Amino acid sequence: MPAVTVEDTTTLPRVPLPVPGTVRRRVRSVTTAPSGFEGEGFPVRRAFAGVDLRDLDPFIHMDQMGEVEYAPGEPKGTSWHPHRGFETVTYIIDGTFEHADSHGGGGSITDGDTQWMTAGGGVLHIERPPEHLVVSGGLFHGLQLWVNLPRAQKWVEPRYQDLRARESVLLASPDAGALVRVIAGDVGGHTGPGSTYTPMAMVHATVAPGATLDLPWQPDFNALVYVLSGAGSVGPEGHPVRTGQLAVLGPGDTISVAGARHQESRTPALDVVVLGGRPIREPIAMYGPFVMNTRTEVVEAFDDFRAGRLGSIPAQHVPHGAVRGESGQPGAQ
Repeated sequence: MPAVTVEDTTTLPRVPLPVPGTVRRRVRSVTTAPSGFEGEGFPVRRAFAGVDLRDLDPFIHMDQMGEVEYAPGEPKGTSWHPHRGFETVTYIIDGTFEHADSHGGGGSITDGDTQWMTAGGGVLHIERPPEHLVVSGGLFHGLQLWVNLPRAQKWVEPRYQDLRARESVLLASPDAGALVRVIAGDVGGHTGPGSTYTPMAMVHATVAPGATLDLPWQPDFNALVYVLSGAGSVGPEGHPVRTGQLAVLGPGDTISVAGARHQESRTPALDVVVLGGRPIREPIAMYGPFVMNTRTEVVEAFDDFRAGRLGSIPAQHVPHGAVRGESGQPGAQ
């Protein structure tokens, strides 16, 4: 798992120790993500399946993509598709992914990079492995998170953030037994590079076997811990968790995560993504790629997409010989 590692965690700034009176968040539920397929057929775990949206708020959806070792010719992505009303956050741990959108955003991300796309009022985009990875095959592992936008920001201009792995803020637990990568939000006075409309935090932590990480967490944020790989426990009660499981935590101001002393040989440590945000507490109407407040707004989004009002595929991305249809997608005249 090469996503931003360091040889010596003792050289990093430390996560502050819990202060007296700290309330450690207790585990409310643990669910196991079912497996499925996305886009053109790449395997995913549906991290939030079976969890009430009220517990996830302000988050909507998250897929763990892979971990999969592709043979030559197997890597897959998505075709061009629309979004409106939320943000997509794609974090790549292993492998490479390319992004392009109708608003001019795009680029290639790899090993610890993050692309943060605000769909806002509407955008078309595509995600896919680069041609050289399709030819060679190789390891691919990452996740994509959907962050809701409050009603007041659902119609903002689309934007794209290209966050390089080196920009992540790196911290260590007090005993240096855990490496913490802050991608967005504030953790103990250390702020990650991601700029968010919805107040939130996103952290990727690697916890050594037998080590414990106590993360200070904003009391008005919710708290979710998703296990990318390995085994361990969450909360003061030491609730066991393993690969592909999501723990929803209750109120408090500290999140506790511990690595199991004995790990499988292919997972030398516990890797988790810790998420939290200030709940928006607004009505949600979502269908496919649109996350709005009412059913009428979802229907309008589909109408706007079909009418080409969500953007057009940039000329350099239209397959040779294809003609754009009125939705902006390649099609026959």
